[in-house]
Amino acid sequence: MAIAPLLAATTAFIQRAPRMLIGAQWVEAADGQTMPLRNPATGEQLCLVPRATVDDVDRAVLAARQAFDDSPWSRTRPRERQNLLWKLADLMQRDAELLAQLECLNNGKSAAVAQAMDVQLSIDFLRYMAGWATKIEGSSVEVSLPLMPNDQFHSFIRREAVGVVGAIVAWNFPLLLACWKLGPALATGCTLVLKPADETPLSALKLAELVQEAGYPDGVFNVVTGTGITPGSALTRNPLVDKLTFTGSTAVGKEIGKIAMDSMTRVTLELGGKSPTIVMADADLASAAAGAASAIFFNQGQVCCAGSRLYVQRKHFDNVVADIAGIANAMKLGNGLDASVEMGPLISARQQERVYRYIEMGRDSGATIACGGEQFGPGYFVKPTVIVDVDQKHSLVQEEIFGPVLVAMPFDDEADALRMANDSPYGLGASIWSNDLAAVHRMIPRIRSGSVWVNCHSALDPALPFGGYKMSGVGREMGHAAIEHYTELKSVLIKL
Repeated sequence: MAIAPLLAATTAFIQRAPRMLIGAQWVEAADGQTMPLRNPATGEQLCLVPRATVDDVDRAVLAARQAFDDSPWSRTRPRERQNLLWKLADLMQRDAELLAQLECLNNGKSAAVAQAMDVQLSIDFLRYMAGWATKIEGSSVEVSLPLMPNDQFHSFIRREAVGVVGAIVAWNFPLLLACWKLGPALATGCTLVLKPADETPLSALKLAELVQEAGYPDGVFNVVTGTGITPGSALTRNPLVDKLTFTGSTAVGKEIGKIAMDSMTRVTLELGGKSPTIVMADADLASAAAGAASAIFFNQGQVCCAGSRLYVQRKHFDNVVADIAGIANAMKLGNGLDASVEMGPLISARQQERVYRYIEMGRDSGATIACGGEQFGPGYFVKPTVIVDVDQKHSLVQEEIFGPVLVAMPFDDEADALRMANDSPYGLGASIWSNDLAAVHRMIPRIRSGSVWVNCHSALDPALPFGGYKMSGVGREMGHAAIEHYTELKSVLIKL
């Protein structure tokens, strides 16, 4: 199939003047500086966006602060917040193809997959969160107060919006991650300043247009673009921010967490992963091989919960690895605007170099490359790779590669599989492939990760909280847990 033509609206959006949204205004950076965005499939410059300064971030936070404290938004009723989120979701549905093309151009992923998954999941999540807007509730409490035995009291607990939210998101799912922050913030009545990843701000900027069109008051949603070291740091340190929410690397997340603790800013961190895929001897091996391949090669392996460690019961190890290698070798790589393409490029030349360096590290240590192991251009491509004969303690097994690289190891029994699966600093996700429900239920509570999937992997739903154990983060996205992270509890005691 040929590369699909761009919508006229997509072309117009890319060609517009570099602007970001602060308060009611689409503005350039205070000093007029811009930065180029590149198409990962070609390496060519796509467009320019503003390179925000500290002053720009401070203005955006002040706009969000004023919108929370002083604008009609602070008095908006739950039903109105619900209806605005529904309107925003409807506008995203209307512009789904445009949003998908922006994700493809900016991120490299398949436009067809982006429309079916990234965009649709974003829409579904906003609609789910819209329902929570009318279900935020407190409780009444009967108090004892033994030092005041003759007095009567009325006591209750309120749940209130936390305030101004500073959100920083990664480049692997730019639109979806933005909506994971936006949805609960707007459902609870917070205001938001979003800093998209340096490489992928386009869908966030389009989202800001749709927020305006939906009718949200000025300053409720702001977007600042630029390199993370300037606007990201400024947003993290701004004293007017009540809550920070970050999705990205563990190293950066730890720094944000330390800064947040200095000012006691509320924080949720969704960080790295090195998720195990465990294939038991009784599993449907063909389904397990296909599932394991999808778990690591989907989105070019640039998934925080990607199944990047494969453990297969020893007697089936060679066959399962061969099946996955066959799947990998048959995958079509290319430009995501071609609907027949199964894997696009990595996000950048830097990421391509990083991933390939891990592959070379494996070669140098004597590991066997079962398939792939090559990079090519133009664009930032790495072939889907499977590596075997790797020690459990090797960096390939212990460190997050964030690319289409699977390390596979055999195990002997259930206890062996659990020991190896938990032998990681991360704990974001894991999958078990088995038809033995007794074994599955024994294993689930012993796996140290925030999500465990059975006979599937990376299956996300708005109702299920998502987040990690250990170095994979603090707090949860999605589900009712997200509402808790965007609100504060206030105890009220009235002496009658």
